[in-house]
Amino acid sequence: MVALKERVESRLTLETVEIAANTTAIRCLDWDRDRFDIEFALQNGTTYNSFLIQGEKVALVDTSHEKFRQLYLDALAGLIDPRKIDYLIISHTEPDHSGLVADVLRLAPQAVVVGAKVAIQFLEDLVHQPFERKLVKNGDRLDLGNGHELEFVSAPNLHWPDTIFSYDHKTQVLFTCDAFGMHFCDDCTFDEDLELLEADFRTYYECLMEPNARSVLSAIKRMKELPPFSLIATGHGPLLQYHATELVGRYQEWSQAKAKAEMTVALFYVPEYGYSDRLAHAISQGISKTGVVVEEMDLRTVDASEIRELVGIASGIVIGMPSQAQSATTQVALSTILAAVNEKQSFGLFESGGGDDESVYPLRIRFQEVGLSEAFPPIQVKETPTEATYQLCDEAGTDLGQWLTRDRSIKQMKSMDGDLDKALGRISGGLYIITAKKKEASSAMLASWVAQASMEPLGFTIAVAKDRAIESFLHVGDRFVLNVLQEGNYQTLMRHFLKRFAPGADRFEGIKTYPANNGSPILADALAYLECEVVSRLDCNDHWLVYSTVEVGRVSDINALTAVHHRKVGNHY
Repeated sequence: MVALKERVESRLTLETVEIAANTTAIRCLDWDRDRFDIEFALQNGTTYNSFLIQGEKVALVDTSHEKFRQLYLDALAGLIDPRKIDYLIISHTEPDHSGLVADVLRLAPQAVVVGAKVAIQFLEDLVHQPFERKLVKNGDRLDLGNGHELEFVSAPNLHWPDTIFSYDHKTQVLFTCDAFGMHFCDDCTFDEDLELLEADFRTYYECLMEPNARSVLSAIKRMKELPPFSLIATGHGPLLQYHATELVGRYQEWSQAKAKAEMTVALFYVPEYGYSDRLAHAISQGISKTGVVVEEMDLRTVDASEIRELVGIASGIVIGMPSQAQSATTQVALSTILAAVNEKQSFGLFESGGGDDESVYPLRIRFQEVGLSEAFPPIQVKETPTEATYQLCDEAGTDLGQWLTRDRSIKQMKSMDGDLDKALGRISGGLYIITAKKKEASSAMLASWVAQASMEPLGFTIAVAKDRAIESFLHVGDRFVLNVLQEGNYQTLMRHFLKRFAPGADRFEGIKTYPANNGSPILADALAYLECEVVSRLDCNDHWLVYSTVEVGRVSDINALTAVHHRKVGNHY
């Protein structure tokens, strides 16, 4: 194994390493990236992986993020004269993988771009220059010579509509782009230490793949028609050499569980238009918090039979309105959706902020005429989205999921044994308000499941239901304030924060606050407050147990007592 590592400013690192016969990985390591779009915070950075296969002909599988432009192009030139590259294979056109396609084509104008039909269409709008192309579909092959014959696997929606996998029959390497990857950056090229990677692998699946569980299962089914693989060359994180079979099995297990879920929401939108990607993903995240499965579909590429099948099983429909200039295909898709819905479903609409969106209101009226229930008011974004915009989308999605699962929640509460219900209710707790702020977005929640958990360091836990709006503000590394309510002086605050707020509503309207050192609101009428940082989270099925350390604390009245919450029954919280 031969490796080359270069350290540069801002902790951007490049590694080239031979991973199989005539196959080199070009791994761009982004050590300090702390967020990937709006899906989730990153704890360990990420990598962008590209691959060079040299048979009698040469193929480059994907490029990299534009922030690595000079590092990447220099490394590529050090491996091969770009004028000798015959094929540039596009696994999908998301910018973190295709950000340097135009640069590579300027160095290698003779290269034939290979990709799914949709990918080639997307690239025409990205590179703004003519290029040779080869459209491939599931089962097509490309012979590079010397035994390197690539077979392509269609894997749409993992997690973009144009995704393909590539399998090299000589080396048995399967190139999967986003699928089976993770946002994890370290010096290990491969997945030697599974225990170290498991949390990031699961989080990545939940954020990017879980909304398309059925598509995951379809891709795995096609993978099983290939000969066995020796290595999965992912687009992010370490390559899977030691635990690939087990991790593919986990994808299958998780996706099967989601595909069997009682509730599904169909989310239709146009990726790459306006801010539709981020808005759609924020809504999807909010829905997923409630245990409802989200299936995302591209209005440009989905066919009528897929629409009818998905709408037929969906309990909810969400549509991101396309541009007025979009092709007739999107208009046909919208008409097909409208013809397939029924009065038992709920819906939500958003405009993606491209500037010339189709108005949501004609479609809104048509849905209402059919008898569908509107889960949240139309979301219209006319300017660059802020954190508050994404919070609004997240909360709108959560409202939709909670509406769809309301009967299930009531049934669960009623199913508890009466004596157990009353006994559990006798476990008392204090009364607290959790407050948090991220840039323009803020949130708050009344809490009573709070307990000190450690002395060194000073730490405590909070149980937070997964479908609470503030859950998005309580990831590892986030900061917040725990406000302690005072006995005899808590009713006003409790009633205020027990209210059901509309998506995006200001939780602090009419409440006197002042900023903590960490930026979160401190309630002026609280007995005491603690400034905290989230250290870890434990999955407790329908709640997260959030462990946090304390940084600063103050009390306003040392003689006053904490308000205590007494419940008569324990069947809900």
